[in-house]
Amino acid sequence: MRAITQQQFGGPEVLTIVDTPEPRALPTEVLVRVKAIGLNPLEARLRAGEFPLLGRPPFVLGWDISGVVEQALTWRWRPGDEVFGMPLFPRAANAYAEIVAAPALHLARKPASLSHTEAAALPVVGLTAWQGLVDLAGVTEGDRVLIHGGGGGVGHVAIQLAKALGAHVITTASGSKREFVEGLGADEVIDYIAVDFTETVRDIDVVLDTLGGDTGKRSLRVLRPGGHLLTAVADEDTELAAEYEAAGMQFSGIAVDPDPVALRGLAELADQGKLQVHVQETFPFERIADAHRLLDHGHLQGKLVLTI
Repeated sequence: MRAITQQQFGGPEVLTIVDTPEPRALPTEVLVRVKAIGLNPLEARLRAGEFPLLGRPPFVLGWDISGVVEQALTWRWRPGDEVFGMPLFPRAANAYAEIVAAPALHLARKPASLSHTEAAALPVVGLTAWQGLVDLAGVTEGDRVLIHGGGGGVGHVAIQLAKALGAHVITTASGSKREFVEGLGADEVIDYIAVDFTETVRDIDVVLDTLGGDTGKRSLRVLRPGGHLLTAVADEDTELAAEYEAAGMQFSGIAVDPDPVALRGLAELADQGKLQVHVQETFPFERIADAHRLLDHGHLQGKLVLTI
Protein backbone atom coordinates (compact mmCIF):
# COMPACT_ATOMS: atom_id res chain seq x y z
CA MET A 1 0.00 0.00 0.00
CA ARG A 2 0.96 3.66 -0.18
CA ALA A 3 1.54 5.81 2.88
CA ILE A 4 2.76 9.35 3.46
CA THR A 5 5.79 9.58 5.71
CA GLN A 6 8.65 11.94 6.59
CA GLN A 7 12.27 11.31 7.43
CA GLN A 8 12.92 14.67 9.10
CA PHE A 9 11.15 17.65 10.58
CA GLY A 10 10.46 20.55 8.24
CA GLY A 11 8.03 22.16 5.84
CA PRO A 12 5.40 20.44 3.71
CA GLU A 13 8.09 19.30 1.28
CA VAL A 14 9.33 16.66 3.78
CA LEU A 15 6.11 14.66 3.28
CA THR A 16 6.70 11.87 0.79
CA ILE A 17 4.65 8.95 -0.53
CA VAL A 18 6.22 5.51 -0.07
CA ASP A 19 5.26 1.91 -0.70
CA THR A 20 5.04 0.01 2.57
CA PRO A 21 3.62 -3.32 3.81
CA GLU A 22 -0.04 -3.29 4.82
CA PRO A 23 -0.66 -3.18 8.57
CA ARG A 24 -1.88 -6.31 10.36
CA ALA A 25 -5.03 -6.22 12.43
CA LEU A 26 -4.88 -7.62 15.95
CA PRO A 27 -7.83 -9.35 17.64
CA THR A 28 -10.63 -6.76 18.29
CA GLU A 29 -9.28 -4.62 15.42
CA VAL A 30 -10.25 -4.01 11.80
CA LEU A 31 -8.44 -3.03 8.65
CA VAL A 32 -10.06 -0.02 6.98
CA ARG A 33 -9.63 0.72 3.28
CA VAL A 34 -9.41 4.49 3.57
CA LYS A 35 -11.50 6.70 1.28
CA ALA A 36 -10.70 10.09 2.83
CA ILE A 37 -8.44 11.56 5.52
CA GLY A 38 -9.21 14.70 7.52
CA LEU A 39 -6.33 17.11 8.15
CA ASN A 40 -5.85 18.96 11.43
CA PRO A 41 -3.59 21.87 12.48
CA LEU A 42 -1.86 19.66 15.05
CA GLU A 43 -0.44 17.56 12.22
CA ALA A 44 1.31 20.58 10.72
CA ARG A 45 2.94 21.26 14.10
CA LEU A 46 4.04 17.65 14.41
CA ARG A 47 5.48 17.68 10.89
CA ALA A 48 7.48 20.81 11.70
CA GLY A 49 8.80 19.46 15.02
CA GLU A 50 6.97 22.01 17.17
CA PHE A 51 5.27 19.39 19.35
CA PRO A 52 6.88 16.09 20.46
CA LEU A 53 3.77 13.88 20.50
CA LEU A 54 5.13 11.25 18.08
CA GLY A 55 8.82 11.60 18.85
CA ARG A 56 11.32 12.02 16.05
CA PRO A 57 10.76 10.94 12.42
CA PRO A 58 10.24 8.74 10.62
CA PHE A 59 6.51 8.56 11.34
CA VAL A 60 3.15 8.64 9.57
CA LEU A 61 0.77 11.41 10.57
CA GLY A 62 -3.00 11.43 10.73
CA TRP A 63 -6.02 10.29 12.75
CA ASP A 64 -9.26 11.31 10.97
CA ILE A 65 -10.43 8.60 8.58
CA SER A 66 -13.51 7.42 6.74
CA GLY A 67 -13.57 4.26 4.71
CA VAL A 68 -14.71 0.66 4.29
CA VAL A 69 -13.89 -2.28 6.55
CA GLU A 70 -11.70 -4.73 4.63
CA GLN A 71 -10.91 -7.24 7.38
CA ALA A 72 -12.57 -7.62 10.79
CA LEU A 73 -11.06 -9.55 13.72
CA THR A 74 -14.06 -8.62 15.85
CA TRP A 75 -17.78 -9.32 15.98
CA ARG A 76 -18.54 -5.57 15.93
CA TRP A 77 -17.88 -5.01 12.21
CA ARG A 78 -18.04 -6.92 8.95
CA PRO A 79 -16.16 -6.43 5.69
CA GLY A 80 -17.98 -3.84 3.61
CA ASP A 81 -19.18 -1.74 6.56
CA GLU A 82 -18.65 2.00 6.07
CA VAL A 83 -17.00 3.51 9.15
CA PHE A 84 -15.37 6.71 10.37
CA GLY A 85 -13.37 7.65 13.43
CA MET A 86 -10.22 8.92 15.15
CA PRO A 87 -8.35 5.74 16.08
CA LEU A 88 -5.64 5.55 18.73
CA PHE A 89 -5.22 9.28 19.41
CA PRO A 90 -2.85 10.48 20.85
CA ARG A 91 -0.79 7.45 19.82
CA ALA A 92 0.20 7.12 16.18
CA ALA A 93 -2.65 5.83 14.00
CA ASN A 94 -0.63 6.05 10.75
CA ALA A 95 -3.72 7.40 9.04
CA TYR A 96 -2.06 9.11 6.07
CA ALA A 97 -2.29 5.77 4.29
CA GLU A 98 -4.46 3.65 2.02
CA ILE A 99 -5.15 1.07 4.74
CA VAL A 100 -5.34 1.69 8.50
CA ALA A 101 -5.53 -0.80 11.38
CA ALA A 102 -7.92 0.47 14.06
CA PRO A 103 -9.51 -0.81 17.28
CA ALA A 104 -13.14 -1.68 16.60
CA LEU A 105 -14.34 0.56 19.44
CA HIS A 106 -12.59 3.60 17.99
CA LEU A 107 -14.92 3.63 14.98
CA ALA A 108 -18.60 4.25 14.32
CA ARG A 109 -20.84 3.67 11.32
CA LYS A 110 -20.46 6.47 8.79
CA PRO A 111 -23.53 8.73 8.75
CA ALA A 112 -25.63 7.92 5.69
CA SER A 113 -26.13 11.63 5.06
CA LEU A 114 -22.40 12.37 4.80
CA SER A 115 -19.95 11.50 2.05
CA HIS A 116 -16.66 9.85 3.01
CA THR A 117 -15.02 13.24 2.48
CA GLU A 118 -17.36 14.93 4.95
CA ALA A 119 -17.21 12.07 7.44
CA ALA A 120 -13.40 12.14 7.45
CA ALA A 121 -13.50 15.82 8.39
CA LEU A 122 -15.61 15.22 11.49
CA PRO A 123 -13.97 13.00 14.15
CA VAL A 124 -11.24 15.17 15.74
CA VAL A 125 -13.20 18.42 15.65
CA GLY A 126 -16.53 16.76 16.44
CA LEU A 127 -15.19 14.80 19.40
CA THR A 128 -13.45 17.91 20.73
CA ALA A 129 -16.70 19.87 20.59
CA TRP A 130 -18.77 17.00 22.05
CA GLN A 131 -16.42 16.18 24.91
CA GLY A 132 -16.26 19.85 25.81
CA LEU A 133 -19.87 20.97 25.49
CA VAL A 134 -21.64 17.71 26.41
CA ASP A 135 -19.32 15.75 28.71
CA LEU A 136 -17.42 18.50 30.54
CA ALA A 137 -19.80 21.47 30.55
CA GLY A 138 -23.16 19.69 30.30
CA VAL A 139 -24.61 22.46 28.12
CA THR A 140 -28.37 22.48 28.28
CA GLU A 141 -31.34 24.46 26.98
CA GLY A 142 -31.10 28.18 27.67
CA ASP A 143 -27.36 28.29 28.39
CA ARG A 144 -25.42 31.18 26.90
CA VAL A 145 -22.41 29.75 25.07
CA LEU A 146 -19.56 31.79 23.57
CA ILE A 147 -17.48 29.98 20.93
CA HIS A 148 -14.21 31.57 19.90
CA GLY A 149 -13.25 30.88 16.30
CA GLY A 150 -16.65 29.77 15.08
CA GLY A 151 -15.56 29.57 11.46
CA GLY A 152 -12.82 27.00 12.05
CA GLY A 153 -12.86 23.22 12.29
CA VAL A 154 -13.87 22.78 15.94
CA GLY A 155 -15.80 26.04 16.02
CA HIS A 156 -18.16 25.37 13.14
CA VAL A 157 -19.17 21.99 14.61
CA ALA A 158 -19.44 23.45 18.13
CA ILE A 159 -21.91 26.10 16.98
CA GLN A 160 -24.23 23.46 15.59
CA LEU A 161 -23.84 21.14 18.57
CA ALA A 162 -24.56 23.92 21.06
CA LYS A 163 -27.67 24.87 19.07
CA ALA A 164 -28.82 21.25 19.04
CA LEU A 165 -28.45 21.27 22.85
CA GLY A 166 -30.76 24.31 23.04
CA ALA A 167 -28.16 26.96 23.84
CA HIS A 168 -28.06 30.62 22.82
CA VAL A 169 -24.85 30.72 20.78
CA ILE A 170 -22.52 33.68 20.41
CA THR A 171 -19.39 33.33 18.32
CA THR A 172 -16.33 35.36 17.40
CA ALA A 173 -15.30 35.20 13.75
CA SER A 174 -13.76 37.41 11.11
CA GLY A 175 -16.15 39.60 9.17
CA SER A 176 -15.64 37.47 6.06
CA LYS A 177 -17.08 34.45 7.88
CA ARG A 178 -20.18 36.16 9.30
CA GLU A 179 -22.57 34.73 6.73
CA PHE A 180 -21.03 31.28 7.15
CA VAL A 181 -21.41 31.11 10.95
CA GLU A 182 -24.89 32.64 10.84
CA GLY A 183 -25.85 29.88 8.43
CA LEU A 184 -24.69 27.36 11.03
CA GLY A 185 -27.13 28.80 13.55
CA ALA A 186 -25.11 31.35 15.53
CA ASP A 187 -27.47 33.77 17.29
CA GLU A 188 -24.87 36.54 17.62
CA VAL A 189 -21.63 37.11 15.71
CA ILE A 190 -18.78 39.30 16.94
CA ASP A 191 -16.18 40.42 14.40
CA TYR A 192 -13.09 39.98 16.59
CA ILE A 193 -11.02 42.19 14.27
CA ALA A 194 -13.33 45.18 14.66
CA VAL A 195 -14.77 44.62 18.15
CA ASP A 196 -13.39 43.61 21.57
CA PHE A 197 -15.65 40.77 22.69
CA THR A 198 -15.07 41.62 26.36
CA GLU A 199 -16.94 44.89 25.82
CA THR A 200 -19.96 43.42 24.07
CA VAL A 201 -21.02 40.24 25.92
CA ARG A 202 -21.74 39.39 29.56
CA ASP A 203 -23.27 36.61 31.67
CA ILE A 204 -21.87 33.76 29.58
CA ASP A 205 -22.34 30.27 31.02
CA VAL A 206 -19.77 28.45 28.89
CA VAL A 207 -16.85 29.67 26.77
CA LEU A 208 -15.17 27.37 24.25
CA ASP A 209 -11.74 28.65 23.22
CA THR A 210 -10.27 27.24 20.01
CA LEU A 211 -7.85 30.14 19.40
CA GLY A 212 -5.37 30.33 22.29
CA GLY A 213 -3.16 33.32 22.97
CA ASP A 214 -4.75 35.60 25.56
CA THR A 215 -8.30 34.61 24.59
CA GLY A 216 -8.77 32.28 27.55
CA LYS A 217 -7.52 34.87 30.04
CA ARG A 218 -9.71 37.63 28.61
CA SER A 219 -12.75 35.36 28.60
CA LEU A 220 -12.74 35.41 32.40
CA ARG A 221 -14.28 38.89 32.17
CA VAL A 222 -17.41 37.76 30.30
CA LEU A 223 -18.39 34.67 32.30
CA ARG A 224 -21.15 34.71 34.87
CA PRO A 225 -20.22 33.71 38.45
CA GLY A 226 -19.39 30.02 38.40
CA GLY A 227 -19.05 30.01 34.60
CA HIS A 228 -16.98 27.47 32.71
CA LEU A 229 -14.05 27.90 30.31
CA LEU A 230 -13.39 25.00 27.94
CA THR A 231 -10.12 25.20 26.07
CA ALA A 232 -9.00 23.02 23.20
CA VAL A 233 -5.64 24.79 22.95
CA ALA A 234 -4.39 25.48 26.49
CA ASP A 235 -5.37 22.34 28.40
CA GLU A 236 -2.03 22.23 30.28
CA ASP A 237 -1.95 25.93 31.25
CA THR A 238 -1.81 25.50 35.02
CA GLU A 239 -1.40 29.24 35.60
CA LEU A 240 -4.61 30.01 33.72
CA ALA A 241 -6.42 27.19 35.50
CA ALA A 242 -5.34 28.60 38.87
CA GLU A 243 -6.57 32.07 37.88
CA TYR A 244 -10.01 30.67 37.05
CA GLU A 245 -10.16 28.69 40.27
CA ALA A 246 -9.23 31.77 42.29
CA ALA A 247 -12.09 33.66 40.62
CA GLY A 248 -14.59 30.91 41.46
CA MET A 249 -14.86 29.79 37.83
CA GLN A 250 -14.48 26.38 36.24
CA PHE A 251 -11.60 25.53 33.90
CA SER A 252 -11.45 22.43 31.68
CA GLY A 253 -8.85 21.51 29.11
CA ILE A 254 -10.13 19.19 26.41
CA ALA A 255 -7.65 16.38 25.80
CA VAL A 256 -9.73 14.68 23.12
CA ASP A 257 -9.78 10.88 23.01
CA PRO A 258 -11.49 8.17 20.94
CA ASP A 259 -15.15 7.83 21.91
CA PRO A 260 -17.66 5.64 20.04
CA VAL A 261 -20.62 7.02 22.02
CA ALA A 262 -19.86 10.58 20.94
CA LEU A 263 -19.15 9.45 17.36
CA ARG A 264 -22.59 7.84 17.22
CA GLY A 265 -24.13 11.00 18.69
CA LEU A 266 -22.48 13.14 16.03
CA ALA A 267 -23.60 10.73 13.31
CA GLU A 268 -27.18 10.87 14.58
CA LEU A 269 -27.17 14.68 14.51
CA ALA A 270 -25.83 14.60 10.96
CA ASP A 271 -28.52 12.17 9.80
CA GLN A 272 -31.18 14.33 11.51
CA GLY A 273 -30.00 17.32 9.48
CA LYS A 274 -28.74 19.14 12.60
CA LEU A 275 -25.04 18.92 11.78
CA GLN A 276 -23.27 19.82 8.55
CA VAL A 277 -19.55 19.37 7.99
CA HIS A 278 -17.91 22.07 5.92
CA VAL A 279 -14.92 21.06 3.81
CA GLN A 280 -13.10 24.11 2.48
CA GLU A 281 -11.03 22.14 0.00
CA THR A 282 -10.13 18.57 -0.93
CA PHE A 283 -6.78 17.35 -2.21
CA PRO A 284 -5.84 14.06 -3.86
CA PHE A 285 -3.48 11.87 -1.83
CA GLU A 286 -0.60 12.83 -4.11
CA ARG A 287 -0.93 16.54 -3.25
CA ILE A 288 -0.31 16.19 0.46
CA ALA A 289 2.39 18.90 0.40
CA ASP A 290 -0.03 21.40 -1.16
CA ALA A 291 -2.64 20.53 1.48
CA HIS A 292 -0.13 21.13 4.27
CA ARG A 293 0.88 24.47 2.79
CA LEU A 294 -2.71 25.59 3.11
CA LEU A 295 -2.89 24.05 6.59
CA ASP A 296 0.19 26.08 7.58
CA HIS A 297 -1.47 29.25 6.31
CA GLY A 298 -4.34 28.89 8.80
CA HIS A 299 -7.56 30.91 8.86
CA LEU A 300 -9.47 27.98 7.38
CA GLN A 301 -13.22 27.79 7.02
CA GLY A 302 -14.09 24.32 8.20
CA LYS A 303 -11.67 21.52 7.25
CA LEU A 304 -9.23 20.25 4.62
CA VAL A 305 -9.47 16.64 3.44
CA LEU A 306 -7.28 14.22 1.45
CA THR A 307 -9.11 11.85 -0.85
CA ILE A 308 -7.94 8.45 -2.07
